[in-house]
Amino acid sequence: MQLYPAIDLKGGRCVRLTQGLFDNVTVYSDTPADMAALWESKGATYLHLVDLDGALAGRSVNEPAIREIIERVSIPVQVGGGVRSVEAAGALLKLGAARVIVGTRAVENPLFIQKLIDAFGPERIVLGVDAKDGMAAVEGWEKVSRISAVNLCMQMKEHGIRHVVYTDISRDGMLSGPNVKSTKKLMEETGLNIIASGGVSCMEDLQNLYRQGIGGAIMGKALYENRIDLAEAVEYFQLPERG
Repeated sequence: MQLYPAIDLKGGRCVRLTQGLFDNVTVYSDTPADMAALWESKGATYLHLVDLDGALAGRSVNEPAIREIIERVSIPVQVGGGVRSVEAAGALLKLGAARVIVGTRAVENPLFIQKLIDAFGPERIVLGVDAKDGMAAVEGWEKVSRISAVNLCMQMKEHGIRHVVYTDISRDGMLSGPNVKSTKKLMEETGLNIIASGGVSCMEDLQNLYRQGIGGAIMGKALYENRIDLAEAVEYFQLPERG
């Protein structure tokens, strides 16, 4: 299972939101690149960046911080937040991002995903599915659409999507455990590589995802509040399968 330490960017700082609420912010670092370097030093092999301001603005806002992180670390980085055009995705990839995550625009215009995959290939584009009560949310989680998470994934699979970051908004930042049942259901019904996001609070939560065969897990608040030791988690969950 691939582990992804999360760095959420707001105003150039590393923060965490609770349940996606922009007025419920905790600042963990004024220098996100230092945080990225710390996670790499503890064994991280992939980072997950989110431009929170960009998600609301519909364009990249924290590009300087993103650039500094990419230049600072040697591991791949996936970036989401505000990617609403082929040009915006291309700019992030040119900056050095390994993958770009697209959410809102995919819900609003499914053919956008097709254009991205045609331009950059299926390994460089990730579908971001943020769900409230099983329905996809958009625009920085501020609005809920009328399409279910499962239907959105199946629709996007037809356009070439292989990787999905699935966030249960009700669990995000709450340290209440991931929604393993919904995550497993999404994986089984779509056959896609599902990366679980939201609610991971301890090693047991990671174990529960691992046992269900989930392809990846994003960790945020649990790392920043020392509830999970990253080096230990990487050693346990990213080693080759044991007999």
